[in-house]
Amino acid sequence: MPRKALRVTASAALAAALLSTGACAGGGDDGEKTTAGGTKEAKPLKWAACEAPTAAEGGGQAPGKDWQCATLDVPLDYAEPEGETIPLALIRAKARDEKNRIGSLVFNFGGPGGSGLTTLPGAAKEYEALRDRYDLVSFDPRGVGRSAPVLCENDKQLDAYYAQDSSPATPQQEKAFVDNIKKYRQACERNSARLLPHVGTSNAARDLDRIRQALGDEKLNYFGISYGTELGGVYAHLFPKNVGRAVFDAVVDPTKTSEEGALGQAKGFQLALGNFAQDCVDRGDACLLQGSTAKEIEAGVIALQKQLAAKPIAGIGDRQLTESAATNGIAQALYSKELWPLLEQGLDEAGGGQGQLLMALSDALNGRDQQGRYSNIGAANTAINCADSKDRYTLAQTKAELPSFRAASPVFGDFLGWAMMSCTDWPVPGAWETPDVSAPGSAPIMVIGNTGDPATPYEGARKMVERLGPGVGVELTYKGEGHGAYNSGDPCVQRAVNTYLLDGKTPAAGTVCTAAPDPTGTPVTPEQSPQGT
Repeated sequence: MPRKALRVTASAALAAALLSTGACAGGGDDGEKTTAGGTKEAKPLKWAACEAPTAAEGGGQAPGKDWQCATLDVPLDYAEPEGETIPLALIRAKARDEKNRIGSLVFNFGGPGGSGLTTLPGAAKEYEALRDRYDLVSFDPRGVGRSAPVLCENDKQLDAYYAQDSSPATPQQEKAFVDNIKKYRQACERNSARLLPHVGTSNAARDLDRIRQALGDEKLNYFGISYGTELGGVYAHLFPKNVGRAVFDAVVDPTKTSEEGALGQAKGFQLALGNFAQDCVDRGDACLLQGSTAKEIEAGVIALQKQLAAKPIAGIGDRQLTESAATNGIAQALYSKELWPLLEQGLDEAGGGQGQLLMALSDALNGRDQQGRYSNIGAANTAINCADSKDRYTLAQTKAELPSFRAASPVFGDFLGWAMMSCTDWPVPGAWETPDVSAPGSAPIMVIGNTGDPATPYEGARKMVERLGPGVGVELTYKGEGHGAYNSGDPCVQRAVNTYLLDGKTPAAGTVCTAAPDPTGTPVTPEQSPQGT
């Protein structure tokens, strides 16, 4: 499972796609503050009709007539601003109210490794209110999708890689796990050695400022989700005077090391699984899963994992549902409450020997389409994380930390603990232990934490506000479920965000929005409602 996960659009279209399967930053000088590396001003963009997404972006059909695409050339290495360039692919839908247009609103939906060219058109309906006065813009960050993608293993190799035992229990399994990581790393170096030193978040932040220039905006108006909040924080640190109106939703904790972040995710996913299980119990006989308490349902999930570890079951085509794939699928479904019915159905079917739905969910998280083609989200995720983080864990160090991960999550702990080895022996050194997001002099940034978020636990929002510095971060709490708050559809959150982005009015610091059963979705002040979990 990725250390920082892509924000998921859990729509009816996604559910239909899943069911149709058969069951259902490294490089550069961090001291740079006010320029994009000494490069010339970016030229205006030439917009044209969009082509269909490439396989690296996830495939699919070209977006409709409302969408335009363009390419911006940026330096591969900002230390050599007049040297080799790489293309950044961008997409936009123009503002409807041209007379009252504010400017562009640039989105990054997370990952790292998510394609903005495919995600924004699919999610655009959620941001219709913002499109009245903003051009909605997104992009494939460097190393991602259409923007000089990092490439590692091919589709057949990735099928085997994702089917491997990701929670080895014997010396033989440990050796196989370490060997598979080594083979994957060697494939990345063989196919993308030129790119690997330059795909880190600091360089992506410099790219953002080039995008701002090319869009013709004096300030960057920005909506970052999940990893996009880390990218936004690094941008605010490098270019505080260029920050316009910015929203960080599903916030990555900028104070945590790789190990601490993974442990936080283990706790977050376990919390989300418990909330899912309790919801199932509360529905009584309507719930397909056996168990009169949430703990009993969780025990059933653990029992299923053990069964699959001993003997995989039928999956999709000639692939079998392994313990690793099932756990991946469970994690995918916990990103949004809208996917809980699919998780319930998938667990029920897997208990009866049919693993198609859980495998479809796993495929969605891994970026595999129904033709067996993988996007490059996995390769980009690894390359960007390893370019950013200095952490390199040995086998002995990883095994020593596994008890802490298992205590945090009986279901996800082993998998997230072993995943700490993803950057072991990576050919490029990492840039930092934790990113610097201090942004003195920046305009206010709205920071939203969701108390039920599995992938970016709620505490990260408070830490981001603290690290941004006095007078910059404005925190809003959403008491709900899923990865992110604005995309939940909660009227309180959306009203607060829209008021800020459209009118420039930030909510009171510490404002709390509560999901249903509160029928009003009305913001309350910290004095009226306790904050936090």
